[in-house]
Amino acid sequence: MPVRKSSTTTKRKTPAIEKYFDTIIESDCIEAMRALPDNSVDLVFADPPYNLQLGEGLTRPDNSRVDGVDDEWDKFHSFSAYDAFTRSWLGEAHRVLKPDGAIWVIGSYHNIFRVGTAIQDIGFWILNDVIWRKTNPMPNFRGTRLTNAHETLIWAAKSQKSKYTFNYRALKTANDDLQMRSDWEFPICTGGERIKDENGVKTHPTQKPESLLYRVLIGSTMPGDVVLDPFFGSGTTGAAAKHLGRRFIGIERDKTYIAAAKKRIEQVKSLDGEDLKTQPSPKAAARVPFGTVVEHRLIKPGAKLYSPRRNHSAKVRADGSLAVKGPDGVTVQGSIHKMGAHVQNSEACNGWTYWHFEQKTGLKPIDFLREKMRNEMKS
Repeated sequence: MPVRKSSTTTKRKTPAIEKYFDTIIESDCIEAMRALPDNSVDLVFADPPYNLQLGEGLTRPDNSRVDGVDDEWDKFHSFSAYDAFTRSWLGEAHRVLKPDGAIWVIGSYHNIFRVGTAIQDIGFWILNDVIWRKTNPMPNFRGTRLTNAHETLIWAAKSQKSKYTFNYRALKTANDDLQMRSDWEFPICTGGERIKDENGVKTHPTQKPESLLYRVLIGSTMPGDVVLDPFFGSGTTGAAAKHLGRRFIGIERDKTYIAAAKKRIEQVKSLDGEDLKTQPSPKAAARVPFGTVVEHRLIKPGAKLYSPRRNHSAKVRADGSLAVKGPDGVTVQGSIHKMGAHVQNSEACNGWTYWHFEQKTGLKPIDFLREKMRNEMKS
Protein backbone atom coordinates (compact mmCIF):
# COMPACT_ATOMS: atom_id res chain seq x y z
CA MET A 1 0.00 0.00 0.00
CA PRO A 2 1.46 3.41 -0.95
CA VAL A 3 2.64 5.63 1.86
CA ARG A 4 3.57 9.27 1.44
CA LYS A 5 7.22 10.01 2.04
CA SER A 6 8.01 11.66 5.34
CA SER A 7 9.57 15.08 5.32
CA THR A 8 9.94 17.92 7.79
CA THR A 9 9.71 20.47 4.98
CA THR A 10 6.64 22.69 5.23
CA LYS A 11 4.51 22.25 2.13
CA ARG A 12 3.08 25.13 0.09
CA LYS A 13 -0.52 25.93 0.92
CA THR A 14 -3.36 27.00 -1.34
CA PRO A 15 -3.67 30.80 -0.85
CA ALA A 16 -7.48 30.62 -0.56
CA ILE A 17 -7.27 28.44 2.53
CA GLU A 18 -4.65 30.47 4.39
CA LYS A 19 -7.10 33.00 5.80
CA TYR A 20 -8.66 30.22 7.87
CA PHE A 21 -5.39 29.03 9.41
CA ASP A 22 -5.38 28.87 13.21
CA THR A 23 -8.89 30.24 13.50
CA ILE A 24 -12.21 28.99 14.81
CA ILE A 25 -15.12 29.46 12.42
CA GLU A 26 -18.35 30.11 14.30
CA SER A 27 -20.82 28.22 12.16
CA ASP A 28 -22.62 25.00 11.45
CA CYS A 29 -19.95 22.51 10.36
CA ILE A 30 -21.52 21.63 7.01
CA GLU A 31 -22.07 25.26 6.00
CA ALA A 32 -18.54 26.21 7.08
CA MET A 33 -16.91 23.36 5.18
CA ARG A 34 -18.80 24.32 2.03
CA ALA A 35 -16.87 27.62 2.10
CA LEU A 36 -13.51 25.85 2.10
CA PRO A 37 -11.80 25.13 -1.23
CA ASP A 38 -11.46 21.66 -2.72
CA ASN A 39 -8.35 19.63 -1.90
CA SER A 40 -7.11 22.12 0.69
CA VAL A 41 -6.50 20.30 4.01
CA ASP A 42 -4.15 17.46 4.92
CA LEU A 43 -6.09 15.83 7.75
CA VAL A 44 -9.57 15.90 9.24
CA PHE A 45 -10.05 14.92 12.87
CA ALA A 46 -13.71 14.62 13.75
CA ASP A 47 -15.45 13.96 17.05
CA PRO A 48 -19.07 14.14 15.85
CA PRO A 49 -22.21 13.90 18.02
CA TYR A 50 -22.65 10.40 19.44
CA ASN A 51 -26.46 10.38 19.14
CA LEU A 52 -26.64 8.69 22.55
CA GLN A 53 -30.44 8.30 22.46
CA LEU A 54 -30.70 8.91 26.21
CA GLY A 55 -34.21 8.26 27.43
CA GLU A 56 -33.78 9.56 30.97
CA GLY A 57 -31.25 11.11 33.31
CA LEU A 58 -28.52 8.96 34.82
CA THR A 59 -27.91 8.87 38.56
CA ARG A 60 -25.33 7.33 40.86
CA PRO A 61 -26.20 4.89 43.68
CA ASP A 62 -26.39 7.88 46.07
CA ASN A 63 -28.99 9.45 43.71
CA SER A 64 -26.64 12.24 42.63
CA ARG A 65 -26.98 13.15 38.98
CA VAL A 66 -24.31 12.09 36.46
CA ASP A 67 -23.25 15.00 34.27
CA GLY A 68 -23.46 13.10 30.99
CA VAL A 69 -24.07 14.12 27.40
CA ASP A 70 -27.60 15.52 27.19
CA ASP A 71 -26.91 18.62 25.10
CA GLU A 72 -29.16 19.56 22.20
CA TRP A 73 -26.35 19.10 19.68
CA ASP A 74 -26.33 15.37 20.47
CA LYS A 75 -30.04 14.84 19.85
CA PHE A 76 -31.46 13.60 16.55
CA HIS A 77 -35.06 12.65 15.77
CA SER A 78 -34.17 9.32 14.19
CA PHE A 79 -31.34 7.16 12.89
CA SER A 80 -32.15 8.31 9.36
CA ALA A 81 -31.74 11.96 10.43
CA TYR A 82 -28.40 11.14 12.01
CA ASP A 83 -27.29 9.22 8.92
CA ALA A 84 -28.21 12.13 6.65
CA PHE A 85 -26.24 14.53 8.84
CA THR A 86 -23.26 12.14 8.92
CA ARG A 87 -23.16 11.72 5.15
CA SER A 88 -23.42 15.46 4.62
CA TRP A 89 -20.46 16.42 6.78
CA LEU A 90 -18.38 13.44 5.65
CA GLY A 91 -19.06 14.37 2.02
CA GLU A 92 -17.72 17.86 2.62
CA ALA A 93 -14.74 16.48 4.51
CA HIS A 94 -13.94 14.22 1.56
CA ARG A 95 -14.12 17.15 -0.83
CA VAL A 96 -11.81 19.47 1.12
CA LEU A 97 -9.17 16.81 1.78
CA LYS A 98 -6.14 16.78 -0.50
CA PRO A 99 -5.78 13.65 -2.69
CA ASP A 100 -3.25 12.21 -0.24
CA GLY A 101 -5.19 13.37 2.82
CA ALA A 102 -6.79 11.28 5.54
CA ILE A 103 -9.47 11.42 8.19
CA TRP A 104 -9.81 10.27 11.80
CA VAL A 105 -13.29 9.89 13.29
CA ILE A 106 -13.89 8.95 16.91
CA GLY A 107 -17.11 7.58 18.33
CA SER A 108 -18.81 5.14 20.68
CA TYR A 109 -20.92 2.06 20.01
CA HIS A 110 -23.92 4.37 19.59
CA ASN A 111 -22.66 5.85 16.33
CA ILE A 112 -19.31 4.52 15.10
CA PHE A 113 -20.75 1.63 13.07
CA ARG A 114 -23.16 3.92 11.24
CA VAL A 115 -20.31 6.38 10.64
CA GLY A 116 -18.09 3.56 9.36
CA THR A 117 -20.64 2.55 6.75
CA ALA A 118 -20.92 6.14 5.53
CA ILE A 119 -17.13 6.49 5.38
CA GLN A 120 -16.87 3.53 3.03
CA ASP A 121 -19.91 4.50 0.94
CA ILE A 122 -18.54 8.00 0.35
CA GLY A 123 -15.23 6.67 -1.00
CA PHE A 124 -12.77 6.81 1.87
CA TRP A 125 -10.40 3.87 2.24
CA ILE A 126 -10.24 2.54 5.81
CA LEU A 127 -6.68 2.00 7.06
CA ASN A 128 -7.25 1.00 10.68
CA ASP A 129 -9.74 1.08 13.47
CA VAL A 130 -8.13 2.00 16.78
CA ILE A 131 -9.51 1.16 20.19
CA TRP A 132 -8.98 3.87 22.81
CA ARG A 133 -9.13 1.95 26.08
CA LYS A 134 -9.94 4.29 28.94
CA THR A 135 -7.87 3.58 32.02
CA ASN A 136 -10.43 5.35 34.22
CA PRO A 137 -13.85 4.82 32.59
CA MET A 138 -17.12 5.90 34.13
CA PRO A 139 -18.74 2.91 35.91
CA ASN A 140 -22.04 1.45 34.76
CA PHE A 141 -24.03 2.75 37.72
CA ARG A 142 -27.17 0.75 37.02
CA GLY A 143 -25.31 -2.53 36.72
CA THR A 144 -27.31 -3.49 33.65
CA ARG A 145 -24.46 -3.60 31.11
CA LEU A 146 -20.72 -3.96 30.87
CA THR A 147 -18.74 -0.87 31.84
CA ASN A 148 -18.24 1.06 28.60
CA ALA A 149 -14.45 1.37 28.79
CA HIS A 150 -13.45 2.23 25.23
CA GLU A 151 -14.14 4.32 22.17
CA THR A 152 -13.29 3.55 18.56
CA LEU A 153 -11.36 5.67 16.09
CA ILE A 154 -11.52 5.04 12.35
CA TRP A 155 -8.48 6.13 10.31
CA ALA A 156 -9.14 6.34 6.58
CA ALA A 157 -7.37 7.71 3.51
CA LYS A 158 -9.27 9.86 1.03
CA SER A 159 -9.08 7.02 -1.50
CA GLN A 160 -7.47 3.65 -2.05
CA LYS A 161 -4.79 5.37 -4.16
CA SER A 162 -3.90 8.02 -1.57
CA LYS A 163 -0.27 8.23 -0.52
CA TYR A 164 -1.28 9.08 3.02
CA THR A 165 1.16 10.13 5.72
CA PHE A 166 2.16 7.43 8.19
CA ASN A 167 5.13 8.17 10.41
CA TYR A 168 5.75 4.54 11.26
CA ARG A 169 9.22 5.01 12.71
CA ALA A 170 8.15 7.94 14.89
CA LEU A 171 5.35 5.94 16.48
CA LYS A 172 7.57 2.90 16.89
CA THR A 173 10.20 5.05 18.63
CA ALA A 174 7.55 6.54 20.91
CA ASN A 175 6.49 3.00 21.80
CA ASP A 176 9.97 1.93 23.00
CA ASP A 177 10.93 0.53 19.58
CA LEU A 178 7.89 -1.73 19.36
CA GLN A 179 5.41 -1.41 16.50
CA MET A 180 2.54 0.82 17.54
CA ARG A 181 -0.57 -1.30 17.99
CA SER A 182 -4.17 -0.42 17.28
CA ASP A 183 -5.19 -0.49 20.95
CA TRP A 184 -4.27 2.69 22.81
CA GLU A 185 -4.53 3.36 26.53
CA PHE A 186 -5.25 6.88 27.76
CA PRO A 187 -7.20 8.20 30.75
CA ILE A 188 -10.27 10.33 30.17
CA CYS A 189 -9.89 14.03 30.89
CA THR A 190 -9.74 14.74 34.60
CA GLY A 191 -8.01 17.14 36.94
CA GLY A 192 -6.11 20.07 35.49
CA GLU A 193 -6.61 19.05 31.86
CA ARG A 194 -10.39 19.26 32.09
CA ILE A 195 -11.61 22.69 30.95
CA LYS A 196 -14.04 24.13 33.50
CA ASP A 197 -15.96 27.37 33.97
CA GLU A 198 -15.65 29.78 36.88
CA ASN A 199 -17.99 27.57 38.95
CA GLY A 200 -15.87 24.47 38.45
CA VAL A 201 -18.34 22.90 36.01
CA LYS A 202 -16.77 21.13 33.02
CA THR A 203 -17.16 23.18 29.87
CA HIS A 204 -17.59 20.33 27.38
CA PRO A 205 -18.99 16.87 28.24
CA THR A 206 -16.89 14.94 25.71
CA GLN A 207 -13.51 16.68 25.91
CA LYS A 208 -10.82 14.31 24.61
CA PRO A 209 -7.37 13.93 26.20
CA GLU A 210 -4.71 15.98 24.45
CA SER A 211 -2.37 12.97 24.52
CA LEU A 212 -4.75 11.17 22.16
CA LEU A 213 -4.58 13.99 19.61
CA TYR A 214 -0.82 14.22 20.11
CA ARG A 215 -0.41 10.62 18.96
CA VAL A 216 -2.80 11.05 16.03
CA LEU A 217 -0.95 14.13 14.76
CA ILE A 218 2.55 12.71 15.30
CA GLY A 219 1.57 9.56 13.46
CA SER A 220 -0.37 10.92 10.50
CA THR A 221 0.72 14.51 9.80
CA MET A 222 3.90 16.50 9.17
CA PRO A 223 4.89 19.93 10.54
CA GLY A 224 3.03 22.61 8.61
CA ASP A 225 0.15 20.32 7.64
CA VAL A 226 -3.38 21.71 7.85
CA VAL A 227 -5.70 19.92 10.27
CA LEU A 228 -9.45 20.53 10.11
CA ASP A 229 -11.71 19.78 13.07
CA PRO A 230 -15.39 20.32 12.17
CA PHE A 231 -16.55 19.66 15.77
CA PHE A 232 -13.98 21.79 17.56
CA GLY A 233 -15.57 21.82 21.03
CA SER A 234 -13.11 22.95 23.70
CA GLY A 235 -10.20 23.03 21.25
CA THR A 236 -8.18 19.88 21.96
CA THR A 237 -7.25 19.47 18.29
CA GLY A 238 -6.17 23.09 18.04
CA ALA A 239 -4.08 22.91 21.20
CA ALA A 240 -2.26 19.77 20.03
CA ALA A 241 -1.81 21.15 16.51
CA LYS A 242 -0.32 24.44 17.72
CA HIS A 243 2.06 22.64 20.08
CA LEU A 244 3.25 20.34 17.28
CA GLY A 245 3.72 22.99 14.60
CA ARG A 246 0.64 22.11 12.55
CA ARG A 247 -1.96 24.60 11.29
CA PHE A 248 -5.53 24.08 12.43
CA ILE A 249 -8.97 25.12 11.28
CA GLY A 250 -11.72 24.71 13.84
CA ILE A 251 -15.47 24.85 13.27
CA GLU A 252 -17.80 25.31 16.22
CA ARG A 253 -21.21 26.92 16.68
CA ASP A 254 -21.35 27.14 20.49
CA LYS A 255 -20.03 30.48 21.74
CA THR A 256 -19.13 29.07 25.17
CA TYR A 257 -16.99 26.35 23.64
CA ILE A 258 -15.33 28.84 21.28
CA ALA A 259 -14.40 31.18 24.12
CA ALA A 260 -12.93 28.33 26.15
CA ALA A 261 -11.01 26.99 23.16
CA LYS A 262 -9.51 30.38 22.29
CA LYS A 263 -8.36 30.96 25.86
CA ARG A 264 -6.88 27.48 26.01
CA ILE A 265 -5.00 27.68 22.70
CA GLU A 266 -3.56 31.12 23.49
CA GLN A 267 -1.69 29.53 26.40
CA VAL A 268 -0.11 26.78 24.26
CA LYS A 269 3.57 27.11 23.40
CA SER A 270 4.62 25.92 19.95
CA LEU A 271 7.66 23.69 19.53
CA ASP A 272 10.40 24.98 17.23
CA GLY A 273 11.69 23.31 14.05
CA GLU A 274 14.45 21.22 15.60
CA ASP A 275 12.25 19.90 18.40
CA LEU A 276 9.62 18.81 15.87
CA LYS A 277 11.93 16.47 13.99
CA THR A 278 10.87 12.82 14.21
CA GLN A 279 12.31 9.51 13.12
CA PRO A 280 11.94 9.29 9.32
CA SER A 281 9.67 6.65 7.85
CA PRO A 282 11.44 3.64 6.28
CA LYS A 283 9.54 4.43 3.07
CA ALA A 284 11.34 7.78 2.89
CA ALA A 285 14.83 6.37 3.48
CA ALA A 286 17.29 5.65 0.68
CA ARG A 287 17.17 2.08 -0.60
CA VAL A 288 20.23 0.09 0.45
CA PRO A 289 20.52 -3.51 -0.80
CA PHE A 290 22.24 -5.99 1.49
CA GLY A 291 24.85 -6.45 -1.24
CA THR A 292 25.89 -2.82 -0.75
CA VAL A 293 26.43 -3.48 2.95
CA VAL A 294 28.71 -6.38 2.02
CA GLU A 295 30.54 -4.35 -0.66
CA HIS A 296 31.39 -1.70 1.92
CA ARG A 297 32.61 -4.42 4.30
CA LEU A 298 30.24 -3.51 7.07
CA ILE A 299 29.84 -7.27 7.18
CA LYS A 300 32.20 -9.66 5.42
CA PRO A 301 31.58 -12.75 3.28
CA GLY A 302 31.73 -15.81 5.48
CA ALA A 303 30.16 -14.05 8.46
CA LYS A 304 27.44 -15.97 10.24
CA LEU A 305 23.95 -14.58 10.74
CA TYR A 306 21.35 -15.87 13.18
CA SER A 307 17.61 -15.78 13.68
CA PRO A 308 16.49 -13.86 16.82
CA ARG A 309 16.38 -17.07 18.87
CA ARG A 310 19.48 -18.59 17.23
CA ASN A 311 17.45 -21.56 16.03
CA HIS A 312 18.46 -20.81 12.42
CA SER A 313 21.74 -19.61 10.95
CA ALA A 314 23.12 -18.61 7.58
CA LYS A 315 26.44 -17.60 6.02
CA VAL A 316 26.99 -14.40 4.06
CA ARG A 317 28.23 -14.89 0.49
CA ALA A 318 30.29 -12.43 -1.55
CA ASP A 319 27.32 -11.27 -3.63
CA GLY A 320 25.20 -10.44 -0.60
CA SER A 321 23.19 -13.64 -0.69
CA LEU A 322 22.83 -16.00 2.26
CA ALA A 323 23.61 -19.73 2.29
CA VAL A 324 21.53 -21.96 4.53
CA LYS A 325 22.34 -25.63 5.10
CA GLY A 326 19.28 -27.78 5.64
CA PRO A 327 18.94 -30.84 7.90
CA ASP A 328 19.53 -33.04 4.83
CA GLY A 329 22.89 -31.36 4.25
CA VAL A 330 21.71 -29.56 1.12
CA THR A 331 22.69 -25.87 0.97
CA VAL A 332 20.15 -23.35 -0.32
CA GLN A 333 21.17 -19.86 -1.38
CA GLY A 334 19.15 -16.67 -1.84
CA SER A 335 18.48 -13.13 -0.63
CA ILE A 336 18.17 -12.21 3.04
CA HIS A 337 14.39 -12.09 2.59
CA LYS A 338 14.01 -15.37 0.73
CA MET A 339 16.25 -17.24 3.15
CA GLY A 340 14.40 -15.79 6.12
CA ALA A 341 11.13 -17.02 4.65
CA HIS A 342 12.71 -20.37 3.73
CA VAL A 343 13.86 -21.30 7.22
CA GLN A 344 10.49 -20.31 8.69
CA ASN A 345 8.45 -22.05 5.97
CA SER A 346 6.61 -18.78 5.39
CA GLU A 347 5.66 -16.89 2.24
CA ALA A 348 7.52 -13.69 3.12
CA CYS A 349 10.04 -12.30 5.57
CA ASN A 350 11.73 -8.98 6.28
CA GLY A 351 15.32 -10.18 6.27
CA TRP A 352 16.61 -6.89 7.68
CA THR A 353 14.85 -7.46 11.00
CA TYR A 354 14.95 -11.28 11.02
CA TRP A 355 18.68 -11.88 10.54
CA HIS A 356 21.11 -10.81 13.29
CA PHE A 357 24.90 -10.58 13.52
CA GLU A 358 27.04 -11.22 16.58
CA GLN A 359 28.49 -8.38 18.66
CA LYS A 360 30.15 -8.35 22.06
CA THR A 361 26.89 -7.17 23.58
CA GLY A 362 24.91 -9.91 21.84
CA LEU A 363 22.88 -10.24 18.66
CA LYS A 364 21.99 -7.13 16.67
CA PRO A 365 19.69 -6.99 13.59
CA ILE A 366 21.42 -6.38 10.26
CA ASP A 367 19.07 -3.41 9.85
CA PHE A 368 21.57 -1.64 12.10
CA LEU A 369 24.16 -2.03 9.32
CA ARG A 370 21.74 -0.65 6.76
CA GLU A 371 21.19 2.47 8.87
CA LYS A 372 24.96 2.84 9.27
CA MET A 373 25.31 2.60 5.50
CA ARG A 374 22.65 5.28 4.99
CA ASN A 375 24.43 7.62 7.39
CA GLU A 376 27.70 7.12 5.52
CA MET A 377 25.93 7.93 2.24
CA LYS A 378 24.74 11.25 3.71
CA SER A 379 28.15 12.35 4.97
